[in-house]
Amino acid sequence: MELINKKDSQIVFKAEIEDSLVNAIRRYINQIPVLAIDEVEIVQNGSALYDEVVAHRLGLVPLKMEKAISEKNQGKLKLVSSKEGMVQSGELKGNVDIVYENIPITYLNKGQELELVATVGSGKGSEHIKFSPGLMFYRNVSEISMDKEFLDEIKRICPHASIKEKGDKIVVMDDQAKELLDVCEGVAEHVDKKADVQVKDELIITVESFGQMDVKDIFEKSVSMLKKDLAEVSKELK
Repeated sequence: MELINKKDSQIVFKAEIEDSLVNAIRRYINQIPVLAIDEVEIVQNGSALYDEVVAHRLGLVPLKMEKAISEKNQGKLKLVSSKEGMVQSGELKGNVDIVYENIPITYLNKGQELELVATVGSGKGSEHIKFSPGLMFYRNVSEISMDKEFLDEIKRICPHASIKEKGDKIVVMDDQAKELLDVCEGVAEHVDKKADVQVKDELIITVESFGQMDVKDIFEKSVSMLKKDLAEVSKELK
């Protein structure tokens, strides 16, 4: 396993692993319990949006996973706003912290008010997308062979690409965070030529967090939950 890039909300790494296993890990991200606004009681809504739309937007506001709130406990958030302008997620106050404070909820004109009480609950992304902690996607490492005439163009478009010259050909390795395969094929097709692509067994895997938990924790928890279910299946088969 080779780390390619790591940010606060994203990690990209290269690994030689079966597609089926990676896909199973990807699917199990939606089995991780996550906090989200589950119910909303609208006391006053003078905005142009229906109550249902406001509630839907609130449900998609990422919440921090605090240790004080377990999977069985509930949290409460309140929002009271009467100022003219955009109502943002940071105005929600309670015993659960908001990840991003500038998510727009609705707009209030002069004299309009918005007052609500939100109940926070725990759930899984397989039940509703609001409980999803993030996403994961992957692709195969590729080796792209092209005519040498495209060297300058590829360098101009992708200055950080790994390029080797072999006679009258160039070989571009598509093994980094940014995908180069489509770029190379597009450059060749522009002059009615083709790029020869050799697909490798290694995968470029990207995991992104919506902010509720660390991106590394998402991957580890997904693997852990997959192992747990596989152990249960093995136990039943015995």
